[in-house]
Amino acid sequence: QWVYNILEKKAEADRIIHENPDPRDGFVLVPDLKWNQNQLDDLYLIALIHRREIKSLRDLTAEHLPLLRSILQEGKEAIGKRFGVSPSQLRVYLHYQPSYYHLHVHFTALGYDAPGSSVERAHLLADVIDNLAMDSEYYQKRALTFPVRADELLFKKFQEAGR
Repeated sequence: QWVYNILEKKAEADRIIHENPDPRDGFVLVPDLKWNQNQLDDLYLIALIHRREIKSLRDLTAEHLPLLRSILQEGKEAIGKRFGVSPSQLRVYLHYQPSYYHLHVHFTALGYDAPGSSVERAHLLADVIDNLAMDSEYYQKRALTFPVRADELLFKKFQEAGR
């Protein structure tokens, strides 16, 4: 619900760094709650898309390339303008599995070891764009590995299934 409150400007409207209002290819860029905005070493922002039907990386096709490209380009520009951080110093990625199912993109400082920014969970947005440009159904076809913690329900389901 908090995602929709941000998108509808019922909450945190004053924290929006950038917005592309296009209902199809637009998004809002907000600082992640984990970042206190006092220093750039642990810079962490989230782009939340306006469209509600795209839940995760698995839903993406070539149809979404304009959306993804605008997030990458406009997000980098807005962060550079607001915080003076060069695009080359940003890590821009999506999680799979995500922590919540509304497509969102993470922007972190390259030197910051943000939770979930390592290779087994993070998919670089530039790579996602390239993969979809090559094959529109790339993320429907590809096996995606991801870590599962022992305390997660999915882990228990795997155990019950003998896997």
